[in-house]
Amino acid sequence: MRAQATEFLRALRRHRESGAGAGASGPGTGGPGRTAPPADDVDAVRALRRAARRISGTLHTFQPLLDASWAEEMRPELAWLSGTLALEHAYASRLERLLQALHRLSGSSAFPAPRPVGRTTAATTATTATVPTGVPAPARPASPDRGSLTVGAAKAGALLDRQLTLARTRAHSTALQALGSSRFHAVADKVALLASEVPLRVTARTNRGATAPETTPCDLRPLAAAAEERLADAVTALPLVAAGSPYNAQALVHGLSPDPAPHPQDAPWHQVRLLLRLHRYALEALAGADAADAGDPGDVVDVRLLAAGEALDRHRDASEAAAAAAQAARTPRIAPATAYALGVLHADQRHEVEAARYAFQHSWRKEPIRLP
Repeated sequence: MRAQATEFLRALRRHRESGAGAGASGPGTGGPGRTAPPADDVDAVRALRRAARRISGTLHTFQPLLDASWAEEMRPELAWLSGTLALEHAYASRLERLLQALHRLSGSSAFPAPRPVGRTTAATTATTATVPTGVPAPARPASPDRGSLTVGAAKAGALLDRQLTLARTRAHSTALQALGSSRFHAVADKVALLASEVPLRVTARTNRGATAPETTPCDLRPLAAAAEERLADAVTALPLVAAGSPYNAQALVHGLSPDPAPHPQDAPWHQVRLLLRLHRYALEALAGADAADAGDPGDVVDVRLLAAGEALDRHRDASEAAAAAAQAARTPRIAPATAYALGVLHADQRHEVEAARYAFQHSWRKEPIRLP
């Protein structure tokens, strides 16, 4: 926890040195004389989010060993910070994913230039989104269905670009306000104290002649094992038999429901993703403690957990992208060709969801492989 707190403070210093928030513009605010923030600021914000997420996850798993009031105050604040800072990156990645899928589905031979996950101006975003309209036809003749999709793909891409860029702009403004708020400064002050001393739970037992209570030695293994058990129980509840095929037609039928609410089948998988992340953080804490006791700084990586985590990340990204396509398709008074392209895009992302579930169960059922 002290190491992650140090990373948090280092990222905060990089963010302040980059001058973010002082005359920098986010997406949708580009204007004369204004430039996008440097890439170092984007990396600093990402490092801030990563450190806050890891500290919060460690607090969740090992809270019984920590001061109760301090942990209860810190956990929601760190969750608020990491969630606020993650929104802008999420909208940028979602837009890039959907535009790439539109180009692939419409049969266009030209793909948009790689879009930086950091902040860009609205002019750059609009230019990237409208590239397909002026490119020559693909050398290979398109089928009638694909030709119909090409008609609405450009307008669908422009609609997604407007909606997600607006959401990204608002997320950028929210992040700037959060980083300048007294709430964030209070969190940073507590993290600065954490970098020097971890507030462990204090026992009521005192030794003879001792004037202050003492802390008992902390054994991390029982709590780490409990985190692993919660993950195993959540994975057991998943329909891994249905996910054993890369094409799950029954799940796709439910996935194409017009209900605007989040897909009910996705929630258990998202929960497993969070529990897997907590399990990985617990293993990192155990590896750090064992290395400190043995004097060996070497890390141990579980390849199976990494592969399963990547599959669940793809599942989350495809699920949220499908929801964004469905939301865009509900825009009033859009052309039928645009709605058709968005519907095909939504179905494509739901296929990606099923493929990610298949990849997860395929990697999870393998024997653990640990590499030094």
